[in-house]
Amino acid sequence: MARILIIEDEESIRRVLSKILVQSDPSHEIIEAKDGLEGIQIIDQDDTIDLVFCDIKMPKKDGTEVLQAIGDRTEELPVIMISGHGDLETAVECMRLGAFDYLSKPPDLNRLLTTAKNGLERKKIKAENKRLKKRLIKSDQMIGDSVALNAIRSMIDKVSDTSARVLITGPNGSGKELVAKALHQNSSRSSSSFVEVNCAAIPSELIESELFGHVKGAFTSAHKDRAGKFEIAHGGTLFLDEIGDMSLSAQAKVLRALQESQIVRVGAEKPIKVDVRVVAATNKDLRHEIEEGRFREDLYHRLSVILIEVPALDRRKEDIPQLIDYFSAQIAEQMGVVNKPIDKDALKALVSRSYPGNIRELRNIVERLMILSEDKITLELVRSFAL
Repeated sequence: MARILIIEDEESIRRVLSKILVQSDPSHEIIEAKDGLEGIQIIDQDDTIDLVFCDIKMPKKDGTEVLQAIGDRTEELPVIMISGHGDLETAVECMRLGAFDYLSKPPDLNRLLTTAKNGLERKKIKAENKRLKKRLIKSDQMIGDSVALNAIRSMIDKVSDTSARVLITGPNGSGKELVAKALHQNSSRSSSSFVEVNCAAIPSELIESELFGHVKGAFTSAHKDRAGKFEIAHGGTLFLDEIGDMSLSAQAKVLRALQESQIVRVGAEKPIKVDVRVVAATNKDLRHEIEEGRFREDLYHRLSVILIEVPALDRRKEDIPQLIDYFSAQIAEQMGVVNKPIDKDALKALVSRSYPGNIRELRNIVERLMILSEDKITLELVRSFAL
C-alpha cells in the first residue's frame, strides 16, 4: 500500500488522478489538497506520505514553492510535477529544485502510471538505504570505555581529518577494521568510498590486478578493462588489511603509488592519477618482517606516519560487560527474538575467561548463548557452552 498526496486546485483533475491511481492498485490511499498551502500543511503533519503529485499553477502557494518546502523537509519524498502550461524551462527548473519527474496536462496514462511506480520504488530504495546506513554505522561502533580504547578514540579524533597515512596493528579479531572505518567516517572523505582489500585473501599473482586494475589482454582471463581498488577509492579511503601478507613485488608498486599519487594498470603504460588516503593494518610485527626480508622498510615508513595499536581483548577486560550487552541486543534484533538477560555469576565467568580469538570469539560465544538459553543466560549454561 502507498499513500499518495495529490496537490491540485482543480477538483475534476484531482478526481481523475485519484481514480486512475486507485484503479492501477486498489491498495493505494489517496490524500487530496486543494492548494499549495494545504499541501505543505499535510506534509508537515504526516510523515507517512510516499509520493506527491503537485500542480504548478495554484493559489496561495504555487508548485515550485511547494517543491522547495518539501525539499527543505526531506530528500526522500518523490514529487511529480504536473502543469497545463508545459514548457522546457519550467521542467528544467522543477528538476533543478529536486522534482522526481515532470508531466504535462493532460498526462499520458501509461507515462503517469510508470512515473508513479518509479517514484514509489525510489522512495522505497532510499528508505532502505537510509535504514541500512544507520544499521551499518551502528554495527561499526567501538564499544567500551577502557583506557586503551579511549586512547584510540582520542587518536582517531586527532588524525581523522588529516591526510596522514595510518598503520593499525593488533591481533586478529581485535577490531582493526573498526578503527579504519572510524578514521574514514570522521574524515572529510566520509562521503566518498571506503574500499577494503584483504591482502591475505588474494593470491599473490592477482594482488597487483586487484589493486591497480588491468587492461584487456593483459593476461589470459583479462577479457575487458577493469579498474583496480586504488581507482575505485579515488577521493576516499583505501584500507589495506593484513598488508604484512602482501608480496614484495606488490609492495614495490604500492610504494610507487604512494610516492607519485598515480598507478598504472597491469598491461598498460599510461599512468592514472589517484587521490586516495591509505590506511593499512596487520597482525604481524612488521619490524621483524623487515629483518627477515619479507617487508620493505621504505614502505613501512610510508605507511606508518601514525601508528595505532589495537590491544587484545584480554588486555581490556573491563570492556567485556559492555560488549556482551551490545552483542546481545544486536543478535536479538537480527534474530527477531527478545533480548535475554545474563546472570551476574555468568557475566563474571565470561569476563574472567581468556579470549585468544578476541572480540570475534566473544561475539560468537554471545550468539551461541543467546540461541541455547531459555529465558536468561545462566552460569550453568556458560560453564557448559562457553568455558
